[in-house]
Amino acid sequence: MLNFIKDISLQDAVFPFGAVLVKYPEQLDKEAFYAFAQQKINQLKEKYTDYDRKAVWADNKHYRFFKKFKKTYPVMLQFESVTFKDRPFPAFNPISEVAFLLEITTFALSGTHDISKIDGDVQLYIADKKEDFIGMRDMLHTYPNDFCARDNSGIIFSMIAGTDSRTCATPDSRNVLYPIFCTPDADAQYIETAAGTLAEYIKVLAPTAEIEIRII
Repeated sequence: MLNFIKDISLQDAVFPFGAVLVKYPEQLDKEAFYAFAQQKINQLKEKYTDYDRKAVWADNKHYRFFKKFKKTYPVMLQFESVTFKDRPFPAFNPISEVAFLLEITTFALSGTHDISKIDGDVQLYIADKKEDFIGMRDMLHTYPNDFCARDNSGIIFSMIAGTDSRTCATPDSRNVLYPIFCTPDADAQYIETAAGTLAEYIKVLAPTAEIEIRII
């Protein structure tokens, strides 16, 4: 069982966090999932025919939170890339692409970790300085006031910078953690809604998957 611990930096902070824990079967219905994903993308194209970036994102809590760190919200770029630039939906690792689909359809922020690679408990904390860690493509670091997590072997994610390389999920991962990130002004209902949508997408990929949702 994966345990989550809030350190002292979160004791007085209102910073909701969601964890969707999934046990996948060995066989996945990739064909059904990718067809479902394309259907969702087609719906997005219809919904946002008159897309205006400022109108859509100006009030988005994640967009505003990232802006405080002088960062562009990556979900916005992913959404625009697939919906308007005709970039193909990724089709390499459906375990992670489930979370990608959640992001572009709901604008929530998620990630994907292989639980079998997590060393001990997950400690959640708000960083007070820059801390280096190895990301999926290059070196990353946390930011002061960034929402982060570490296990016994080091940092596993930064809300602003992303996921580490050590625990990130692969196509062979079957015991998976999907974090759902919130901003300080969000509430538990936001997590419940996003987690429920993610669970629906997971069931398309793997109807027999075992899913547990925690609000921490």
